[in-house]
Amino acid sequence: MAVSNRAFEAPGPPQSSGATARRVPLLLASLASLVGAAVLLPLVYLLVRAIQGGSAPWESFLRMRTVETLLATALLALAVTAATILISLPLAWLFARTDLPRRRTWLILAMLPLAIPSYVAGFAVIAGLGPQGFVHQALEALFSLGGIPGLTGFPGALFTLTVISYPYVLITTTVALTRIDPATEEAARSLGTGPWRTFFTVTVPQLRPALTAGVLLVALYTLSDFGAVSLMRFNSFTQVIYTQYQASFDRSLAALLGLLLVLLTVGILVLERRTRGKARFYRSSAGTPPRARLIRLERWKWPALIYCGAVIVVALLIPIGTLIYWSFRGVGSGAVNPGIWTAAGNSALASGLAGFAAVAAALPIAAFVTRYRRRFSSLLEGIAYSGYALPGVVLALSLVFFAANYASIVYQSLFLLVFAYVVRFLPQAFGSIRASFLQVSPRLEESARAVGRGRISVLKTVTIPLIRPGILTGGALVFLTAMKELPATLLLGPTGFQTLATQIWSATDEGFFAAAGPAALLLVALASLPMILLFPRMQETR
Repeated sequence: MAVSNRAFEAPGPPQSSGATARRVPLLLASLASLVGAAVLLPLVYLLVRAIQGGSAPWESFLRMRTVETLLATALLALAVTAATILISLPLAWLFARTDLPRRRTWLILAMLPLAIPSYVAGFAVIAGLGPQGFVHQALEALFSLGGIPGLTGFPGALFTLTVISYPYVLITTTVALTRIDPATEEAARSLGTGPWRTFFTVTVPQLRPALTAGVLLVALYTLSDFGAVSLMRFNSFTQVIYTQYQASFDRSLAALLGLLLVLLTVGILVLERRTRGKARFYRSSAGTPPRARLIRLERWKWPALIYCGAVIVVALLIPIGTLIYWSFRGVGSGAVNPGIWTAAGNSALASGLAGFAAVAAALPIAAFVTRYRRRFSSLLEGIAYSGYALPGVVLALSLVFFAANYASIVYQSLFLLVFAYVVRFLPQAFGSIRASFLQVSPRLEESARAVGRGRISVLKTVTIPLIRPGILTGGALVFLTAMKELPATLLLGPTGFQTLATQIWSATDEGFFAAAGPAALLLVALASLPMILLFPRMQETR
């Protein structure tokens, strides 16, 4: 099926665009606005706290090395996002477009680092590559060298956050590569364009929505991380905010710093929108796009396997090997927590509810933003991403403030915990669903409406089936990250509601690594289930 050359042109002005000229359905606008208002609750708390503090927090703010810390954090986010693209783009192409042996297995293994909490990954890196790590000491002994610097500080934070966050880019890019119509690539090749030039000039531009969604998640994850940067002794903005919350009874300064972190997120979103442009990424013609023929690697098979293996060893096997070592010690010494299975059930319950709720909340915003270009659309998109920029401790304390003062019935309830997960991880569901919406032509929906189908019928029979990969991907991402979320779980969980994340943190905080190992391994196993269930379906379509 041929694809119109207009597929990559900027759309006309708003008054001439059919999608823009349509009136927004009242139900859709109401649902999107309701979700946006819910996500804004933590920001309202920050504003109230900052205003209540008067001039004192501003004076302290100006005395701190705020700009230096902010620049260091932004540099870390930029470096991590660049590194994740360099790792993920070749992997996604190998998994989606080549005859790489055991592609399904490689893909699942490549996604598993996403299930490792940053504080667990940081511990594993320190235990292996830190100044006193066993890998570090082995290298010094093997090469008879002394004084080899350990992997801490900025390099350590960059390495740790890269190996646990590159799956954000990998998952969205792989899904997008399986859905791209290969007709434009085949047309470019038939005109004499080489494979590399075709990839960078034809394929990569069509991947822009998926790459953008993944990169945004990586950047915002880096900005809001606390566990890895703390263990690596890197002075990031989240660590400064946490210190202010812990060290001061008056939390106005911490609220002000949290607002600055939100402003940095807004800056990233504005930059993303400028680079995104207004191009359309769906096919102009109807029908299911043909499947791209798999590229035979032939003599490049072994280099490709070596590359995949190297990524898996560094990002997965070394951290898991460290956890296995401590798990054996824990089982041998009888240090395993007897409530580990109850904690696993609690983790699965809360994370599963969060996955469903986040997808339900992201759908109306994604539909509004992609189908009805309004000024309010840009505002909604920024609001959807704002919760992910806040450290978990700031988000949790803001919800504690609101629940204790205005909604005591949900204070320390499972509902409040799930609500916090949804606000915190809504960008993961929204980014994936939005990328899928952008790859579905509105003409398909308009054609269904033209033959007399109602909006609900079109949504159920046309739109939802076409964006199902994005829905499944978003739900799986939320499940993964909610399961390993720590600060919100500690502060908002019901009394006695232990999860695997809280068990791991309690054990590692007290230095009981043997007790933390089994819980961490079980967490990784549970978090891998969505990947095992999700990606075989995608691979079977190839």
